[in-house]
Amino acid sequence: MKLFHLADLHLGKTIYGTSMLEDQRDWIDKFLTLCRKERPDAVVAAGDIYDRSAPSGEAVVLLDHMLTELADLQIPVFLIAGNHDSGQRLSFGHSLFSKQNIHIAGTVRRELEHVVFQNPDGYGPVVIWMLPYVFPEQVSMILEDDTVRTYDDAVRTLISLQNIDPAARNVIVSHQNVTADGKEVQRGGSETMVGGLGQIDYSVFDLFDYVALGHIHSAYPVGRAQVRYAGTPLCYHFAETRQKDKGVTEVILPAKGENLQIRQIPIEPLHRMRCYEGTKEEVYAQLQKETGRNEYVGITLTDQRITPEISAYISGLLETRDCLKMELVSSYSAFSGSASAADREKVQEMPLEDLFAAFYEELRGGTPPDEAEYELLQYIGELTRHADLSEPVRPEDLQKILERAGKIGGERS
Repeated sequence: MKLFHLADLHLGKTIYGTSMLEDQRDWIDKFLTLCRKERPDAVVAAGDIYDRSAPSGEAVVLLDHMLTELADLQIPVFLIAGNHDSGQRLSFGHSLFSKQNIHIAGTVRRELEHVVFQNPDGYGPVVIWMLPYVFPEQVSMILEDDTVRTYDDAVRTLISLQNIDPAARNVIVSHQNVTADGKEVQRGGSETMVGGLGQIDYSVFDLFDYVALGHIHSAYPVGRAQVRYAGTPLCYHFAETRQKDKGVTEVILPAKGENLQIRQIPIEPLHRMRCYEGTKEEVYAQLQKETGRNEYVGITLTDQRITPEISAYISGLLETRDCLKMELVSSYSAFSGSASAADREKVQEMPLEDLFAAFYEELRGGTPPDEAEYELLQYIGELTRHADLSEPVRPEDLQKILERAGKIGGERS
């Protein structure tokens, strides 16, 4: 059975002030062409389908285009919500979509949604399980179990409640921060996630023959080859240009117990991203040497500030190659103002809990939140990421925040 594993599409994303919709539409069309050629038995999309919980109309239309084409090709789709998605919005029309073999898991349930392929290839059944992004408080409430305290607890407990047939080939689609013995995989640069936050050890997935992960933006195995991030389809940050060619992960499931065949199929982007860093003279020399066209370019000067003359020269040179200057900054320490654009980008990518923590630290004269206080900020951040901002705060959520805050105060009095 052949699977195409995607993740972190982030439809509707804007980077460095440029909408990626045109690039995403081009990528999806190339992906659909690949599907017509390779005929996968299923496509799994492991979360962060949209870039924000309330996606733009254009982003919704783009997802509709992809799903409609896959349905016309009679290729089943398994799609879960990530931490950027609104699970409720994403799973709208869930029952209707299922009749078209488009399976969407937007919100977590005690019994995970799953689909059984009885004998798709002559090697027996394949079961595809769907685990949308979860955080401990959510699972604790669903299971009415106060012992669920960590992300690892949450996923481990949920999986233990499932009726998993060990004789079948089991695949799970998940969107979490999965680590191997506490060591994180290589980050791409645009994940809005604190290092160390929400870690889940890869061993929680020991019952599964393949684990299709989303959340980390690089294509990477974790702990064992069968536990794998697909990475983003496109570069969403100049730091991600260090990664290998972006594309889709192809997984071929053989008979139970035999080694899977896994390969990354590159898909050429509409615009390649390229970054340059060095002194003014080094950067000028690199730019004059390059012949790439129609690229997104980021430049960091290390020896001086950005002057109007430098900006005009670089912009003119790039325009002759139909390239777009996305970022031009200086890291020169003698000129503090030159990093302002980079600082703004950094702030935009900070997770909510870190923004809360920075504001908290400022109010307290430079004293950062302690571990208990940061845990409370983390909880508020998770609630905010999953909230429907058009609705008022739920009383039970507010009560939980107040209880946590009161507990912190009580422990110190």
